[in-house]
Amino acid sequence: MKILVVDDHAIVRAGLRRLLAPELDAELIEAGSSRDGLALFRQHRPDLVILDLNLPGLGGIELIRRLRAEERAAPILVFSMHGDAIFAARALQEGAAGYVSKNAAPAEIVEAVRRVLAGERYIERAIAQLLALLGGAGPAHPLQELSRRDLEILRLLGEGKGLVQIAEAIGVSYKTVANTCGHIKAKLGVARTADLIRIALENGLAGAAVAARIEGAADGL
Repeated sequence: MKILVVDDHAIVRAGLRRLLAPELDAELIEAGSSRDGLALFRQHRPDLVILDLNLPGLGGIELIRRLRAEERAAPILVFSMHGDAIFAARALQEGAAGYVSKNAAPAEIVEAVRRVLAGERYIERAIAQLLALLGGAGPAHPLQELSRRDLEILRLLGEGKGLVQIAEAIGVSYKTVANTCGHIKAKLGVARTADLIRIALENGLAGAAVAARIEGAADGL
């Protein structure tokens, strides 16, 4: 059995290797970015892909879309720092079969892997409860109205990328990115790019190191 792990933190990849390799008698293949993960997926056609959402360059949501374009039935389990229902909902909408946060117990991670490998869907219990609220009468999440592309652009803004860099990263024109930013501002009720950056940071769309580096710079935008 082959499991592809796509996460930009080596310590996370190592932890999953120690946890899953002996439990499942599996070979773990590791990638530190979406582009490397996509290349390794094409090379190895693994039985399962475990991926983070916060990845350099192409984000995890976009990676899910591209993996599903390569192989419609690709089994994908998201293993993310995000415990918010909105991120789980978007990942599942794009075709992920499971979603577990990095706060989950090791036993639950193993259970999620087993269930997804068996062709089932698995959502961490606490997140499943939040999803139920999101689909019912629960309070609206501030990012709920954003599309997949909106979220990807917001994430890249939160990582300190400029509009030209974002256009190159997601393969669209500068004008498309600029127009989309305008739409995102309208949806979120803000007027400045700095506000979008702050929203990205407040919702965990950028890593702590990135947040610390650009927090001051955002004030001048």
